[in-house]
Amino acid sequence: MLKKTYSKKAGEVEHKWVLIDATDMAPGRVATLAAERLTGKYQPTYTPHIDSGDHVVIINAKKSWLSGTKYKDKKYYSYSGYPSGISETTPKKAGKVSVIERAVRGMLPKNKLQSDRMKRLHVFADENHTHAAQKPEKLVIASASRAPARTVLESATTTQSREESK
Repeated sequence: MLKKTYSKKAGEVEHKWVLIDATDMAPGRVATLAAERLTGKYQPTYTPHIDSGDHVVIINAKKSWLSGTKYKDKKYYSYSGYPSGISETTPKKAGKVSVIERAVRGMLPKNKLQSDRMKRLHVFADENHTHAAQKPEKLVIASASRAPARTVLESATTTQSREESK
């Protein structure tokens, strides 16, 4: 009997909507969760050449934190390609929304799918977002401490069963 490896087709892709709350989390922790969801690597049917990730909505970006003095001392550089065309900015000048977007972009694979994946990332400074109509599922982070985070999708049935068991 010959076993074949399953490869997802482009027509089989379904993009879900996921909500991540960045309150009291480092931008790097938020970015790893978002990058995993955007690429679709959490799925058992992950296929590298197919864009099978989810839409990710990140709220409360202004409540995330940077450790130490990174907020004012860290530098982001960009180069225009022209002589003396280098510019630098700090996270304080760029804003926390931009910091999270840059962190996610840095964690995504550098290929043709990167720009499409970044279009599915939606970062908001506070808890109000414009994607309530899509009904994103809230991603519950099991550990918000500095230990590795585990993620679980919270659904209405699991919260009801928890309340009933109490």
